[in-house]
Amino acid sequence: MVAVPIVLISWGFILKQNDTGEEVLLKVIKENLDYMHFSPLEMNDELSEKAFDNYLKYIDGNKRFLLASDVEQLEVNRQKIDDQTLAGTYVFFDNTLNLIDRRIKECQTYYREILAEPFDFTKNDSVDFGEDLPYAQNESAMKERWRKYLKYNVMTRVATALDVENKKQSDSTNTDEIKTLSEIEVETRKAVLKNHNDWFERLKKLERRERLSTYVNAITTLYDPHTTYFPPADKENFDIRMSGQLQGIGAQLQEKDGYIRVTSIVPGSPSALQGELKANDLIIKVAQGDGEAVDIVNARIDDAVKLIRGDKGTEVRLTVQKPDGTIKIIPIIRDIVQLEETYAKSVILKDESNEKVGYLYLPSFYADFNKEGGRSCSKDVKKELKKLQKGGAKSLIFDLRNNGGGSLQDVVDIAGFFIDKGPVVQVKARNYPARILEDPNGGKLWDKPVVIMVNEFSASASEILAAAIQDYGRGIIVGSHTTHGKGSVQQFFDLNRTLRGTGYPDLGALKITTQKFYRIDGSTTQLKGVTPDIIWPDNYTYIPTGEKEQDNSLEWDKIETTSYAIDNATKSGFKRVIKASQKRIDSNTLFNEVDRNAMRWKAQRDKHIFTLNLETYQNQVVSQKKISDNYSTLFKPYDDMLITSLKSDEEVYKADSTKAVRAKVWHKALKKDIYLYETIQIAEDLL
Repeated sequence: MVAVPIVLISWGFILKQNDTGEEVLLKVIKENLDYMHFSPLEMNDELSEKAFDNYLKYIDGNKRFLLASDVEQLEVNRQKIDDQTLAGTYVFFDNTLNLIDRRIKECQTYYREILAEPFDFTKNDSVDFGEDLPYAQNESAMKERWRKYLKYNVMTRVATALDVENKKQSDSTNTDEIKTLSEIEVETRKAVLKNHNDWFERLKKLERRERLSTYVNAITTLYDPHTTYFPPADKENFDIRMSGQLQGIGAQLQEKDGYIRVTSIVPGSPSALQGELKANDLIIKVAQGDGEAVDIVNARIDDAVKLIRGDKGTEVRLTVQKPDGTIKIIPIIRDIVQLEETYAKSVILKDESNEKVGYLYLPSFYADFNKEGGRSCSKDVKKELKKLQKGGAKSLIFDLRNNGGGSLQDVVDIAGFFIDKGPVVQVKARNYPARILEDPNGGKLWDKPVVIMVNEFSASASEILAAAIQDYGRGIIVGSHTTHGKGSVQQFFDLNRTLRGTGYPDLGALKITTQKFYRIDGSTTQLKGVTPDIIWPDNYTYIPTGEKEQDNSLEWDKIETTSYAIDNATKSGFKRVIKASQKRIDSNTLFNEVDRNAMRWKAQRDKHIFTLNLETYQNQVVSQKKISDNYSTLFKPYDDMLITSLKSDEEVYKADSTKAVRAKVWHKALKKDIYLYETIQIAEDLL
């Protein structure tokens, strides 16, 4: 990649004793962004206004603290944040601290008073959780907002508890006393009170530096969502998280709009092996084993992580809200990542046509940079391709679904396995010409037909490989309406290393977007991702996902194309294959059901007004669960899909029963994969 120079910055003032570095922090961050960001912004009134709105959303996104009059009072700073940043001052930030602290104290009296009295769940009122909800006009309106929020919180818990009691009542072997609605309501209010007491205690313990990082990121994320400031402790946590073991369950998390959302599942992790936690799930409660669940709505991500992570072998129970609105409790035994599950693996697939189709699954573009000659995905993929050739595979399915990317050099090497020679991807930094990364080895390792499977969670290196295969006409890309759309590169910069002189306190680090990826045809994968040749419906068809969902994403653009030779001989038969597949998809009742379910997910996601009537809510829960359960039962194993392990793998399974069991579980999941079944037919049509 293009090397980005480190800019040394000198400041003409003397640090005071016990200086926290705040005065220099914003200045050094701005200078780093100006020199190193791919698309720097001008520090002006327009940026100030966006930072103003961004920060208010960060500190009170659900509008349960600040009043309309508070925001009006703060408006004097709307066009001054740029000036304050340049001066290294924090007038707006300090003003918000004073206001939010006062409102937190007031709201603490609200929830305690509200939860002291029983709720009437027979009334037909509702609560609005919409993003466009206005700020409360006065204290009375704010208290009413809290009443509805707390009532909903208690009601949903009561409904869950009643369901448990109803199951006890219908169980003839049960000897426990059945609790009444009144008893459950009292217990639930106490539990909600405890959770809110804990939450407010965490709020009160937030140190200035923690709040300051939120303010700074309200500015940095205007450049793009991946450009973020890490104070010293957060940078340390990020390093641990990148090792894949921070959460203890192998789930990457994101704090957004007051919720802790799962953004991806680490291959081979406890979450991946358990199978029920998915990307886009919202984690709303966390319990240690069968202990009391702690509500983490509105919790800071660091606090949520502390509850979720834990010792190997212990159980954590996550209460999650699925994208269709259903609530599910998912038990996960904490463990380390099963490394074997993170590596490339392959099998031979056949259906009624009896043609051998190679299937290669790559969870990520991994590489061990810490060890000379360490394991890498390109070496493993090469080995798997040779095994598939030896096993008689006549075509290849390369599965990159849910592959979030990884090593750039490895994806270039892997793309080279499928082309004779030529460029694979372009990488460009600001003010530098694009660097063209080419196939390092001449000739094709695999010269047979190729189908690449992708989805909305195929990102970065996955998009580079899919784009190269598509641009060369070397294979067909199949999958969701688009891939993730992350076509940018980030680098970490130690802020102290960019300062001349010593004696500064530890300022932390800045993760900056410094480069973008471009296809060999000149277009970037940023924002738009890769559009498959064959698009099938999935549950996210009508829901914005990936880079498009992020605020302030870098734009799609195009640079000069490179010189490359399209494989016209292979590409000539694609139209026939694509047309045949689209006809099968359109007439497939299961795909039609998937499309209907996607519409249901979209409707649920758009919903923002919810009932506060217990009976109505219970009926809705039953209805949603019935639809969800019915949908899940539609996907049955394809009896005519035959899965055969390669000979060398069979020898491994004979020697290691644990690996044999994992392989069996994997094969069972493959046989129920509607998308894979269709892709087998596509691969056969290419022969």
